[in-house]
Amino acid sequence: MALQGILVVELAGLAPGPFCAMVLADFGARVVRVERPGSHYDVSRLGRGKRSLALDLKQPRGAAVLRRLCARSDVLLEPFRSGVMEKLQLGPEILQRDNPRLIYARLTGFGQSGSFSRLAGHDINYLALSGVLSKIGRNGENPYAPLNLLADFAGGGLMCVLGIMMALFERTRSGKGQVIDANMVEGTAYLSSFLWKTQKSSLWEAPRGQNILDGGAPFYTTYRTADGEFMAVGAIEPQFYELLIKGLGELTLLKMQQEAVSCQARQTLLSVKRPSLQPKSWGTVWL
Repeated sequence: MALQGILVVELAGLAPGPFCAMVLADFGARVVRVERPGSHYDVSRLGRGKRSLALDLKQPRGAAVLRRLCARSDVLLEPFRSGVMEKLQLGPEILQRDNPRLIYARLTGFGQSGSFSRLAGHDINYLALSGVLSKIGRNGENPYAPLNLLADFAGGGLMCVLGIMMALFERTRSGKGQVIDANMVEGTAYLSSFLWKTQKSSLWEAPRGQNILDGGAPFYTTYRTADGEFMAVGAIEPQFYELLIKGLGELTLLKMQQEAVSCQARQTLLSVKRPSLQPKSWGTVWL
């Protein structure tokens, strides 16, 4: 396993932190999760491959135990808002003095600086501030969050894993640890680089919900089928679009692909009925 021999201390938090530590554990790291006294389980259900212990970090004895643990660890993962660890006398200056090789990973919503750094938030708030939320939703409807996957898990947990891996690699050359400031707003914005870099292209020239990749094209969206289930259609390339149209038996639409938001094309596709097909048989028309 790639991370065999790496010891990670995870301070208990909500979904992004546990997910980050679980990924490290999945690739061989030894992860110790530090719970608050009275906690009985990880509500995120992301404790796979971890051991745990309970410490009251507000008490000198609990803080001392964490310091001793971090003195022989490779990574500390903490999910608290800016200033919390410093108030507990457990900030990076102190812990890296004890262990200069320690990678101190800070995973928060808004980062360690700025007017929002000490505020609480959730995935939808981070997604909104990143700008990505404004791009998700149907035409004429409110933007909506795609579960809590983008900011919490992708922009937060997974980007923090990337930061830790790069810090571990850099340590092989310098012998020193790093402080990682991973936050969900900036992580989500970074993930959406393609979206912002292509703003002036034909991909996004129409309002939200009227473009090729956001549900505006009849050949790249979802449909309710006659059997009451749903079907995802992704036929961007001409050859796949042709297969879609021929499979539906609507040959009059073959020349309409470029009309991405064509009401006629959408209504025709919506009107297609396949009552003879069972719920799991739709794909066989094209595959």
